[in-house]
Amino acid sequence: LLSRTAVGLVVYRQRVVEAGSQHHVRAACRTSYTASQASSPCAMDVSSEHSAAQSAAEGATKAKLQLPASCDPPQADGERKQLVWVVFGGTGHMGRSLVKSALSKGDLVTSVGRVFETSPEDMAVHQDKDNCLGLLCDVRLRDSVARVVNRTLERFQRVDVVANCSGYGVIGACEDQDEHEIRNQFETNFMGTLNIIQATLPYFRQQNGGRYLIFSSTSGALGVPGLGPYCATKYAVEGLIEAMLYETDSFNVKATLVEPGFVRRDEPDTLATPLPTWGHFLIKPASEAYAQATSPALHAKRMVQWLGDRQPTSAVKCAELVWQLAHCSYPPLRLLLGSYAIESIRDRLRSVTEELEDWKHLNFPVAPEAGGESEGKDGKPDQDKSMADSGQDAPSQGT
Repeated sequence: LLSRTAVGLVVYRQRVVEAGSQHHVRAACRTSYTASQASSPCAMDVSSEHSAAQSAAEGATKAKLQLPASCDPPQADGERKQLVWVVFGGTGHMGRSLVKSALSKGDLVTSVGRVFETSPEDMAVHQDKDNCLGLLCDVRLRDSVARVVNRTLERFQRVDVVANCSGYGVIGACEDQDEHEIRNQFETNFMGTLNIIQATLPYFRQQNGGRYLIFSSTSGALGVPGLGPYCATKYAVEGLIEAMLYETDSFNVKATLVEPGFVRRDEPDTLATPLPTWGHFLIKPASEAYAQATSPALHAKRMVQWLGDRQPTSAVKCAELVWQLAHCSYPPLRLLLGSYAIESIRDRLRSVTEELEDWKHLNFPVAPEAGGESEGKDGKPDQDKSMADSGQDAPSQGT
């Protein structure tokens, strides 16, 4: 499967070269690059090539991960406030790990499952615990989210941290996806996040503090063939959170976009859970136009099929770092987890920078100051002016 993926990307890149577009060549190379990163065993903070059983056995002997000192993370031997969490998507493999991590460290948690895949009996296991509340919710419905928040306030009298681990995606070409499938992805991923924020932000403003931990994806910064609408929802979430932070800074409300790479379930009870590794994705059969083995639209499907349980990023380690995010004083806007995520985003930024340099001659600069031409840093007239403003013909950039 990996060989077919590589061949398909090579063919795709060759076709683009024949079309003579430098921009799309870089896009094709970027797709090939991220695919190769997915197949590479990672050796960074939250990545490992060990199996789930090996990770569980060796976890006790490994040094714990720690956020950088600039975040002022909680110390193992230091005092810390007991926080009240609301974890949406608490029955998924990432949400389950986060709930367990918070409970094991003495926090109080409301674990929220999805109404259409989790039964009340499954969530009832939390009802007998003083430190945990199990509820069901459909994040697409604002009233459903509001009920979860109200029940949490009734039980624990406050809310300190809201984590959204819920998500849904359809794997398939943009053209093949039906309207209801696209709308469902936006309703779940984007509107679900917005509903959660609008239901909890008034309370955070009132208490002058709160923390949002929003699970995004590398797909929120990197377009992936076969995941077009899903990527669009993640792009929307990233823009929403970044804009909101400016609006809520004076209320001491902070937020972090958590962008993990390929996450595996590596809890001790992983084998006992019926949840599939990619259970939050629906793989849609390709239409005839996109059914060729080398079609770029099948990239996401090939990636999922090849990865299987090989995901290099540990859900347990991710949960540990996300717990630290809730307790640190200065959280980052984005936290990338796993070397796949880091290398993918780094390559994306490199591509944008290269494209910017290729086309910067078309830039419309700031109007020169009164009294003369705009000057460069050395005091001389700035030569890097827009060709469009000067009336000169721009240098040829190819056809």
